[in-house]
Amino acid sequence: MADENFHSGESGASATYPMQASALRKNGHVMLKGRPCKIVDMSTSKTGKHGHAKVHLVGLDIFTGKKYEDICPSTHNMNVPHVKRKDYQVIGNNDGFLSLMDDSADTRDDLKLPEGDLGKEIEKRIAADESFYVTVLKAMGEETVVGVKAQVN
Repeated sequence: MADENFHSGESGASATYPMQASALRKNGHVMLKGRPCKIVDMSTSKTGKHGHAKVHLVGLDIFTGKKYEDICPSTHNMNVPHVKRKDYQVIGNNDGFLSLMDDSADTRDDLKLPEGDLGKEIEKRIAADESFYVTVLKAMGEETVVGVKAQVN
């Protein structure tokens, strides 16, 4: 018995939690086709010939913006991702990776500069030597920059 090895893992906190489909709300989050999505539209059909009322969900992937749809009985549970939002002050840009600092002065250099208009706006503000913040969304082990905020004095 004494020669067994136990490997420690995380704290056991799950990346998702269950919620009844009828309790989900527009602008909330849900897992659709295995991706964390923000609910942009939802409708509930009446109880039909086969019993359950159905919830029709339309969501946008919070990282890619891709649209997903799903239909689920209103009494069934759906997984909801734990989504964390945090603001970081931008220090600079190193080879396409942002240098960021949080409230407790901890820095990180592991987030990529986002593509598209958001990335161009961040580059423009860095070039103008502005002091500003970016909003980082984290869910399901993924992180990405989703917005820019001017510094409030």
